[in-house]
Amino acid sequence: MEIRTGDIYIYLKVLYNMKNRLITLLLITGIMSLIFGCGQKQPVPSYLAEYESDYYENPRQANLKWFTNAGYGMFIHYGLYALLEKGEWVQLRDTIPVAEYALLKDRFTAEKFDADLITDLALTAGMKYITITSKHHDGFCLFETKATDFNVLNSPAKKDLIKALYDACEEKGLGLFLYYSYGADWKHPYFYSRESGWQNARPAYLDPQPEYKFEKDEDFNIYVDFVHDQLKELLTQYPNIAGIWFDPIMGFYSRPEIFPIDSTYALVRNLSPHALISFKQGANGSEDFMAPERKGRAVVGQQFEVARKVYELNKNKPREICNTLQPHAWGYNKRDNGQHKSDEDVMQMLEEAREMNANLLLNIGPRGDGTITEEDITTLTQVGKKFHNMSNLELR
Repeated sequence: MEIRTGDIYIYLKVLYNMKNRLITLLLITGIMSLIFGCGQKQPVPSYLAEYESDYYENPRQANLKWFTNAGYGMFIHYGLYALLEKGEWVQLRDTIPVAEYALLKDRFTAEKFDADLITDLALTAGMKYITITSKHHDGFCLFETKATDFNVLNSPAKKDLIKALYDACEEKGLGLFLYYSYGADWKHPYFYSRESGWQNARPAYLDPQPEYKFEKDEDFNIYVDFVHDQLKELLTQYPNIAGIWFDPIMGFYSRPEIFPIDSTYALVRNLSPHALISFKQGANGSEDFMAPERKGRAVVGQQFEVARKVYELNKNKPREICNTLQPHAWGYNKRDNGQHKSDEDVMQMLEEAREMNANLLLNIGPRGDGTITEEDITTLTQVGKKFHNMSNLELR
């Protein structure tokens, strides 16, 4: 926008001659703020403080440079499923009816979810960033959203858990990625059915669920609009997040033609020039990094042409290996108490990731009330001590 000095002077002179001098002064102040504010640089996200010059040159490349140097992050799977203490897929595996599962919202207090403790633990463990489930496959949202009432603000918790963690990360210089389940939603009426694509698209209910309205592929557009509305919320409410971490990729590979993946990614890129995008192995090949599960060279969906094609496009990009401190589950599973991975196990995983020049994203599953298990706290604390005692340790 071209602003001519002469035009500004004339306009301000007219304003100044108005009867209400107070309003005039306020208008002048606003105009001058707009003029001189146009050239101001946006502040750099706190976790990118050491990449400031790179950020102003190319925000996304600066973010990717930070990410590839980060080496080690904390994954958090937390939601209604933690109340049942059987892992994050409990609704599907136990075929809990939609209406019955939704009642868990009224028991979700998260009274001991402590963003300060979580971020302090991540720093103690030597981690540089956190990735948390903003919405998992059950559809429950840990953030403030106008797109659905199935969210944490409408539970007894009555607080935005993503905002609490976002603020703590900003204060302490940690990056924050938001996990978002795009390829599965067991709550939304218009996600596609089991019969039309993927066996895990819905639980295998014996009785039809009245909440499910999907009948034809065009109905899926309603779900896509819902997703895009929520992505806009996430990227504007928490503008300094490091990126969006999509999942599950098999939901996409099973019906790629109904996902407008290019438009989804464009939405993210337009709203946040620095934000990174990951969708596990990849959906269209424009992702910033791959995120294989448990093993760095894990490959999935090879029965699908799109999966084979995208793997070739992404195979030389940065990698982040996600693994969990529990034996297998990502959400809290009480049955696994006492069997979580040790600090020696974590050090071995870090070494394997380093040898592949990959990051390790290590998961914890808080209990229903938000507390972290004592064994995970002990393990991560011990790993942090080993970092301090090994001055020659390099994650990358």
